[in-house]
Amino acid sequence: MAIDPVCGMYVSEDTDLYLDKDGTRYYFCSTGCLEKFREPEREEKSLKIRLIIAWSFSIPILILNYALVSPYRNYILLLLALPVQFYSGLGFYHGAYGAIKNRSGNMDLLITLGTLTAFIFSLFITFDGNVFPVKYTYYDASVFIITLILTGGYIESLTKRAANSSAHRLLELIPESVHMYSNGNVHDVAYENIKTGDAILIRPGENIAVDGTIIKGTTEVDESMITGEQMPVLKHENDNVYSGTKNINGSIIVKVNAVGPNSTVNKLYSLIQMAAMGRAKIQRIADVFSSYFVPVVISAALGSSIFWFIYLNHEGDPISLIISVLVFVSVIVIACPCAIGLAAPITLLISSNESLENGIIIKNSSSMDRLSHINMVIFDKTGTLTNNSPNVSYMRYYGDKMLVNSMLISIEQASNHPAARAIVNYIKELPHDTYTINDIKEIPGFGIKGAFNGREISVTRDGNFTVLNYNNEKLAEIKIEYKLRDSAKIAVKKLIKNGIDVAIVTGDSKENTVNIAHDLDINKYYYNIKPDQKAEIVKKMQRDGKYVMFVGDGINDTIAMEAADVGVSMSSGSDITKENGDIILLKDDLKNVYNMIIIGRKTIKKVRQNIGWAIGYNSALIPVAAGILVPLFGLSIYFVLPILAALAMGMSSTTVVLNSLRIKKSIRRSISL
Repeated sequence: MAIDPVCGMYVSEDTDLYLDKDGTRYYFCSTGCLEKFREPEREEKSLKIRLIIAWSFSIPILILNYALVSPYRNYILLLLALPVQFYSGLGFYHGAYGAIKNRSGNMDLLITLGTLTAFIFSLFITFDGNVFPVKYTYYDASVFIITLILTGGYIESLTKRAANSSAHRLLELIPESVHMYSNGNVHDVAYENIKTGDAILIRPGENIAVDGTIIKGTTEVDESMITGEQMPVLKHENDNVYSGTKNINGSIIVKVNAVGPNSTVNKLYSLIQMAAMGRAKIQRIADVFSSYFVPVVISAALGSSIFWFIYLNHEGDPISLIISVLVFVSVIVIACPCAIGLAAPITLLISSNESLENGIIIKNSSSMDRLSHINMVIFDKTGTLTNNSPNVSYMRYYGDKMLVNSMLISIEQASNHPAARAIVNYIKELPHDTYTINDIKEIPGFGIKGAFNGREISVTRDGNFTVLNYNNEKLAEIKIEYKLRDSAKIAVKKLIKNGIDVAIVTGDSKENTVNIAHDLDINKYYYNIKPDQKAEIVKKMQRDGKYVMFVGDGINDTIAMEAADVGVSMSSGSDITKENGDIILLKDDLKNVYNMIIIGRKTIKKVRQNIGWAIGYNSALIPVAAGILVPLFGLSIYFVLPILAALAMGMSSTTVVLNSLRIKKSIRRSISL
């Protein structure tokens, strides 16, 4: 069977509710899910309106239900409840219909049963108080169940929108127009008019719009979007360049090999969307519970109702029909999912606030369940385990220090090269003057040169080393490297000590990766890895039974973060990465990687306690609602049992809230500060 990409429900492939998109067919349990998938922005706007209406009417209902004393009270409550019940709650009816159609149970079905039963029962009492020997209505319970669960759904939709918008931002890396090169002439054309085989000119500082091969020119390209490494890559004729990367310092002419959907940026965009969609398949805890609990509740309600109708009818009791209806209502209401609906959201809210106080932003609260299972943490290297910008690790002078510092900062401030920026930042803190350097020219793959006092000055780059030459004399040698974050060793040691496997997956070279892995005592590492390959490594580990957390900072990490069970972004990472991640580490403190796993475990343990309490509480009272106390108190118990059922539901919710508040102390005792 297929899986609905919106709600995660299993759907038969025989359904006529499907949509073909980007060569893939998706199946849906209801028209509501299909429309959410086809037009998510429109559906989110509709959900927002339904939520505003729900809260606008639910609060007055709650107040008037207890404060208003009037013979028209029930009519007023009915008028206020109608918009919530049949407009705001409409989505639950679609979900319930889908569940029935697919012969399964879900939270929507349980909500529909509980709220409609309470509403219809209240409707009878409102228009004919003589039908049942009770005067209490359940409009408040009905509308608040809908409102609370809609609120959780809206928060979830905001999270999904953020993931989708971050994928769209990738496409913004592509310029609207490019410089077409033909027979020595250059003219601008719209990007959509470019086709395979064309030649385009790419000037210094411009983003590369296509995948192609350099046919003329030499330059350095910032490929950090693909590899995550900040140091530019030297490109010559016949070398390949990729869309979304940035041309730094040379003009090049590129023959177009791939454009549009076949380009690197568009492939990354599609992969991110597919990865995010896959995560939507994870069933909510409440849905898993509902799949078992719904049949039990319905069977108990129907069975008890039918039993009392047959028994009392046989005994000749004139109120057999009334009692059987009251039995059905009592069972359904007492099993209503209010506490179950609160069990997870209230706990997630408290733990998210506690996480924030410890420097952890939980963007996607639904990731908590996955977080609690993590047994493998994969780190990107540059910008994650190391600082995201290179630093000068040492500098050797072969001439006057003041002169060397002044010459270096004067020429290097004209370059956009990461090594140049590192040197400028380093020299700023040292004694120096500023000189005028003439005829400055940056040469891709070489460095930068100019003239000072009529003699040549140059800064050449060779890997991690930079050399200052003046008049053919070496004046200084500088080593540039990415330093390990101060928290990296502590974090990795803590993870390994507690039985969590650790790996490095990076686009950097073998030499740099091995050095970092050795420093951190990490035995599993992958180097020269592209973005889609990172995601494949994650999926391979998942197939091997691992629950994977991916910690990264760059656009190139986004697909892997989406494919992982939990994606974690450094606060210094790219905007796209932070939008896609489930969690953001404030202050880039890697020690919090282990802490967040502990928080996840504590949170889910508390959620399960709450759901267990709600299930146990409701299950224990179902026999009472079904009539187990009738031999002791007689049938008159049903004159007050619906009211007691509502009170029991309220007590269950209160207990869940109080139990959730205890998680704050539990987290504080458990995490390492």
